[in-house]
Amino acid sequence: MDLNAMEEHYRQKNRTCFILGASGETGKALLKEIVERNIFSKITLIGRRQLTFEDKAYENLVQKVVDFEKLDEYAEAFHGHDVGYCCLGTTKAKAGAEGFVRVDHDYVLKSAELAKAGGCADKTSSFLYLKTKGQVEAEIEDLGFERFSAYRPAVLLVDREESRPAEWVAQKFLGAFSSVFTTMSISITTVARAMVVNTLKDGEKKVEILENKAICNFGKIGAKK
Repeated sequence: MDLNAMEEHYRQKNRTCFILGASGETGKALLKEIVERNIFSKITLIGRRQLTFEDKAYENLVQKVVDFEKLDEYAEAFHGHDVGYCCLGTTKAKAGAEGFVRVDHDYVLKSAELAKAGGCADKTSSFLYLKTKGQVEAEIEDLGFERFSAYRPAVLLVDREESRPAEWVAQKFLGAFSSVFTTMSISITTVARAMVVNTLKDGEKKVEILENKAICNFGKIGAKK
């Protein structure tokens, strides 16, 4: 698989994308990969606050600030994109049970609905938690995107700015044996690279669910650039 050729071919399509959750760890890694590879003619970040970047490589980003509790009022932010990446996610410890469902299910589904209504042809989404994942994946599939990719990574290896004790313990253990327990953990950089590589290749399936092993394989391809 010639990644450079794939990237150049994709650039010729002059496609645009949006990213939901670019302030989170996975979203940051994904944005970095996309900006460095320069595969989209326009990148729009949709989030609850304006983000600041020091690197000039990020100066042409378009940012749309929205209220996720009133997303219908911000439908315009979802219009006119070819590809959509969803990296929204939280934990029950941080948001509570109801808040967890609201972010991981309600916000994700409403964003997908607005993207579909706004003409998004290719919805590539990342769902990182098991509890609501199956339900929201099925509901987004029913929306009928031209292509829908859902990612199911294992424990994410990342140095978070916020404290999540249970994740910290899991990461310290799994990180030490990550080369052995490849089905139990994965780095956010690998996930981000996998999402980009999967975007570049022509999808053979209208709906695809990528488990941790498949994500790792795509991530390895992305690392060979």
